Amino acid sequence: MHRLILMRHAKTERAAASGHDRDRALTARGREDGLLMGRVLFEKGLRPDLALVSTATRTRQTWDLLQEAFGDVEVRLMPDLYNATADVIRRFVEGAEEEAGCLLVLAHNPGVHLLAHEYLVESAASPSVLDRMAAGFPTAAAAVFEVDVAGRCVYDGYLTPKAFGGGADE
Repeated sequence: MHRLILMRHAKTERAAASGHDRDRALTARGREDGLLMGRVLFEKGLRPDLALVSTATRTRQTWDLLQEAFGDVEVRLMPDLYNATADVIRRFVEGAEEEAGCLLVLAHNPGVHLLAHEYLVESAASPSVLDRMAAGFPTAAAAVFEVDVAGRCVYDGYLTPKAFGGGADE
């Protein structure tokens, strides 16, 4: 793997009709931001070879929107990514590192945010980058890392819908 994209699902409704958090769907803004971020990632040459996606409704819906820009990408729906901790997400990343040149993990906060921050600390990212990431990880945001030959993730970018004319960061 030479590139890793850690991404949070797009904006969701506050509660699902079923009452189950796993069933929350995207809002209209979430659908717009998902399409936008798919285009942004694709235009920046950040098309994954493999996507690991939580099985929650909101992550599957976000993936469907992203995939419109990416085209045919191998996707694996992973039940254990639902509200996974940073350690669990890291294990998925490490387990897939030999399978893709560019890996996208689409999951939930706080796990995605915490793992992105851990990678920044481990790679001695600049204070300004650490401060930007500490401010939060909004819906549909993506942290991009280059992966060196030793498997270390080094900061390459942080993309939010707001930066490209989408919804407000939250």
